[in-house]
Amino acid sequence: MKIKVELYGASKDFSPKSTIDLDLKSNSRIKDLRKELIKFINIKHNGNKNFCQIVTSSAFCSEDNNIVHDDHLISKEQKIAIIPPIAGG
Repeated sequence: MKIKVELYGASKDFSPKSTIDLDLKSNSRIKDLRKELIKFINIKHNGNKNFCQIVTSSAFCSEDNNIVHDDHLISKEQKIAIIPPIAGG
């Protein structure tokens, strides 16, 4: 399924666009989305450690504007926002 990741804060450096389109298996979870973002960074940014750290420390927000945890089920194609920590925290 197609997931559009909306980029905010420091994650805007991941792409010249404001979003990244990723393919996930059906019934994936946020933790799977994190892994796919890390793969994207490994390919597009030569494994930039700072970018990888942003992904691992960020929160994610569902289409209905709720913060979702790593076990949150992604059951349909949708937009999910990555919300990096502000000022390193």
